[in-house]
Amino acid sequence: MEQMDIKQLSADITRLKKERNAVILAHLYQRPEVQEVADFVGDSLELSRQAASTDADVIVFCGVHFMAETAYILSPDKIVLLPDEQAGCPMANMITAEQLKTRKSQLPDAVVVAYVNTSAEVKAESDICCTSANAVKVVQSVPADKPILFVPDKNLGAYIIQQTGRPMELWQGWCNTHEWVTADNVAAAKAEHPAALVLAHPECQPEVVALADFVSGTSRLIQYAKESQDRQFIIVTEAGILHQLNKHCPEKEFYLATGKLVCPNMKLTTLPKVKQALETLQPRITVPEPVRAKALGCLERMLAIR
Repeated sequence: MEQMDIKQLSADITRLKKERNAVILAHLYQRPEVQEVADFVGDSLELSRQAASTDADVIVFCGVHFMAETAYILSPDKIVLLPDEQAGCPMANMITAEQLKTRKSQLPDAVVVAYVNTSAEVKAESDICCTSANAVKVVQSVPADKPILFVPDKNLGAYIIQQTGRPMELWQGWCNTHEWVTADNVAAAKAEHPAALVLAHPECQPEVVALADFVSGTSRLIQYAKESQDRQFIIVTEAGILHQLNKHCPEKEFYLATGKLVCPNMKLTTLPKVKQALETLQPRITVPEPVRAKALGCLERMLAIR
């Protein structure tokens, strides 16, 4: 997209935002120009909290479907827009509420911890949510005598087990984008940039996580890079995070572990689609009230953990 087009679209979006009393939330994996028009840019946990606290009439969620659902669950009195309703999450699609009900019947005593990357229906069947940023704390909050079923990300689950020593039953889902990264990719990047620290997301495979100097959710990866005395970093998460890393740490150097680290679903959101969503107040994301009420409890138990 040409710079002039970006400038004009950004100005139009800013005007429409005021007219609609809207707030724009953008995930860190969004396109740079989408992050720049947002009122808040962050990870799932930060954006969930912003969605819950905003006094706007309209929430434009630049992310994927489960994130917009989460915003509606927390703010059902607001209009929640997802600029491209095809922006889904393959991991979230790896588990359905019916599948979870069946597994729960086989593990009747288990506490179900659901990664936020799940549908509203799955959250409604779960006991507590977590994000990559607070997953360890959430699991530690579960009474020690209770078995845990963790859904749907086997890689994040494996990382939590390694961090807490807590055995868990893991659903066999994964993030397509993070799953593409191999230990060989990281080793090759490290050979090319031997002085660089490796910062990785826990959705990566365990053998990739094992090579990292620091592992956490997206916002904490940025915070670590800002505070570190080191000046070179190999980034093992989706490419969109580079925009904020370069913005906050212009004197430092960042290298993607592999060019495959691009989520096609996150990149579906564009400035023209954000503008159109504000003009038409479509596509709207809603959740049926019985599902919303149950999913809300799951999210509130997560948000209560600090």
